[in-house]
Amino acid sequence: MVHTVEVNGIRVYAYHGCMKEEAIIGGHYVVDVELTTDFSAAAANDDLSETIDYVEVNHIVKEEMAIRSKLIEHVGQRIVNQLKQTFLTLKGVKVKVRKINPPINGHVEEVAIVIAENR
Repeated sequence: MVHTVEVNGIRVYAYHGCMKEEAIIGGHYVVDVELTTDFSAAAANDDLSETIDYVEVNHIVKEEMAIRSKLIEHVGQRIVNQLKQTFLTLKGVKVKVRKINPPINGHVEEVAIVIAENR
């Protein structure tokens, strides 16, 4: 069976960007994570160890977002890599990193990248 665990709207303040000012001032980010797995055993046994622990997902996102990158593509890939390394039962992972009010010429609510990978 294939099931999905989602952890959406992880809000962080981080210092990503190519501009010097972004490393100093920082900005708001929102990260969504979608993990594909089989949690049949957890559903039957009510056992956290047989599914994806979304507390750990949140921790991984916050830990990786705390490491400065010029590109959100880079930090997004680090999040994907760490999730795959941590949760060996993953069949697929999808991460969306949104940069809120990016400092670009014009009014833009957000920019985002999405990375989706299967095992």
